[in-house]
Amino acid sequence: MAIKVRDYILIFSDGACSGNPGPGGWGSIVLLPNDQVQELGAGERSTTNNRMEMTAAVEALKFISAVPGPVHFYTDSTYLIRGITQWIWGWKKRGWKTAEGADVSNRDIWEELAQIIQARGPGNKIEWKYSRGHVGTPGNERCDRIAVAFSKNDYVSLYQGPLSSYPINMLEVPADTALPEMRAPGEKKEAFSYLSNIGGLVYRHKNWPSCQNRVSGKSGAKFKKATSAADEIEILKSWGLSPQTVIKEG
Repeated sequence: MAIKVRDYILIFSDGACSGNPGPGGWGSIVLLPNDQVQELGAGERSTTNNRMEMTAAVEALKFISAVPGPVHFYTDSTYLIRGITQWIWGWKKRGWKTAEGADVSNRDIWEELAQIIQARGPGNKIEWKYSRGHVGTPGNERCDRIAVAFSKNDYVSLYQGPLSSYPINMLEVPADTALPEMRAPGEKKEAFSYLSNIGGLVYRHKNWPSCQNRVSGKSGAKFKKATSAADEIEILKSWGLSPQTVIKEG
């Protein structure tokens, strides 16, 4: 029986930010067709989560600039995927303005990313695939750990070597890569929970009055409605907290 050879480059990437804006970090993993793995990552003192997500993509694609072949690119950033596959054409046509006439955020990185993709040429197609964050996908989880470590200025060892010695099963990719549906303007989603954050201690509330009671009159208190368990994780990240933060029932 013939052995199936992987003829594409596999990439995972992620970004993190403590405070949004605040200290940030990004992480990427590149698997080349010759089964060599390279982890990439770095941090910035003051940035945003979206800029870190985009920087992770830019740096990964820079790394493979001289490597021909199609790319399967996995990211949990819907902003990145929709921006580079859908929105960018309208932005360019309008002179880098949104449909509402405002300046496009992060234009510098969008332009750099577009140039990198154009330089690869049509024969080296990039397939952008959505990988929902924090659901156990090994490549995504590892990129998140790299990004968070750099955002906190913690030491992290970046792997370089053969896939056979890599402790992460990078070839385990999500079966469902469809983007979540976008909400229509003004459409409100039903609350999954309400989160309150006082000094890093997070409570989950079943209703708004309970959440409001905890944060009312508290200096520095934060609160937000979550629409799903995944949304809770994203809220924690936006607060600069680990997705593994212990949440108490309020």
